[in-house]
Amino acid sequence: MTPLAWFRWARRIVLALVLLVVVYVGYVWVHVWWVAREDQHPHSDAIVVLGASQYNGRPSPVFAARLDHALVLYNEGVASHIVTVGGKEPGDVYTEAGSGATYLHRHGVPRRALVALQTGRDTLSSMRAVKTTFTSHGWHSAVLVTDPWHCLRARTMARDLGIKADTSPERTGPAVASKGVELRYISRETEAYIYYEIFHDDNEHSAGVI
Repeated sequence: MTPLAWFRWARRIVLALVLLVVVYVGYVWVHVWWVAREDQHPHSDAIVVLGASQYNGRPSPVFAARLDHALVLYNEGVASHIVTVGGKEPGDVYTEAGSGATYLHRHGVPRRALVALQTGRDTLSSMRAVKTTFTSHGWHSAVLVTDPWHCLRARTMARDLGIKADTSPERTGPAVASKGVELRYISRETEAYIYYEIFHDDNEHSAGVI
């Protein structure tokens, strides 16, 4: 085969690989958008609220929107417990989980129904903490409450850890403030989901490692 023929074949292979990458990224983008439209909240062992920023013990607007939606689900009888998740940034006095639990208690949820997991700096570490708590309580099913665009990644991580997870996104907070905001979040989540799929440990679920 001549050098020119080799070059043509190499170019075709590169173009095919680029096309595959573009198609995969497009598929994930649409999947993030599609799952964000779903709202599934069957009766479950617990409602899990993914953490977001808090300011000196006061949930940020993003976090408050998630907590308000979890409160609605709790009052509808979706689960008898709410799990709040999230640690704190360096220098903070309050954790996301603690701030969330306090907020829910002030809005009528009894302390016995609240579990604050005051750890986790990202979604995966938070879901690992949730898995540990579910195992200790003998729980198996969860409704995850977060922003719409975060649902696919959070649900995938939970299911990979062996939790029967559904998602019920909040739809009133800053994450759905405008089409521009939505597009930015979808693009960011597409990147984060692909990163997780490439680099997460496939043996974590099967080996029971949390």
